[in-house]
Amino acid sequence: MKKSKKITVGIIIFFVVIALIIIGRYGMGLYFKKKFSKRPPPGVIVSIVKNKSFSETLESYCTALSNKTVSYKIKKNELLEKIELNRNVKKGDVIAKLTSKIIYAPFSGVVGKRGISGSSLGSENTIILTLDDSSTVFCDLKIPEIYVGVLKKDLKLNATFAAYKGKNYEGKIESFASRIDAQTRSILARAKIKNENSELIPGSLLEIEILYNEKNAISIPDTSIMYEGNKKFVYKVNENNMLQKSEIETGTRKEGYLEVVSGLISGEKIVAEGLTKVRPNMKIKPIIKP
Repeated sequence: MKKSKKITVGIIIFFVVIALIIIGRYGMGLYFKKKFSKRPPPGVIVSIVKNKSFSETLESYCTALSNKTVSYKIKKNELLEKIELNRNVKKGDVIAKLTSKIIYAPFSGVVGKRGISGSSLGSENTIILTLDDSSTVFCDLKIPEIYVGVLKKDLKLNATFAAYKGKNYEGKIESFASRIDAQTRSILARAKIKNENSELIPGSLLEIEILYNEKNAISIPDTSIMYEGNKKFVYKVNENNMLQKSEIETGTRKEGYLEVVSGLISGEKIVAEGLTKVRPNMKIKPIIKP
């Protein structure tokens, strides 16, 4: 009888312990659920969909030419003062004082000296003094004939010079020939390039990027796109800051941005970075990317 009683007590204690464990786990579950439900949504980098200029490009090379240039043949024994070379002068400034006359700058520019041989001028005592206006430079481009259909006056272009890496000089197509060269199968075009600091020296080799078929289109950073096979998706952020996975179609790529052909409209918000850390229907705290 005593043995039977002990077994009964043991069974009761066992079930009481099990019940306490279940109640405890349930209570802890409610506690943590309540605790974590109060956590603020995670901050996520978000970009606002905007319009951006997109265009196709044609690359070429050319040699910089001065906007204006004038030269003076001077005998060294006529100089009253040493000429200061590679200096900027304004129109009317003195650029050389000679025994017979004073030479004034007919326009603003940079004073220089052309390299010559004595035989070319008949005397080793003669120098060629130059004045170049390079506030704007020109260069002649050979454009392949297949681009004649898109070539027109005032097409925008960017020029770069190896001496100033990473710097762009804006310009445009000033004019172009009326005929195609039958030997080179190209047409000659003249480019006009801004050079306010006179960094593009006459004779410089310039790399030219001509922009054509320019258009204004919706653009998004390429870091905001998810690829699934041949399809592309983004995470839209709705008015409640919830994420919605949406398919898009893209076009031209330019400087880290992609043209959006369909699937987005200007002003919408999308996740710009950290796509692996988010999921559909997730609530976030948007951090607008400038």
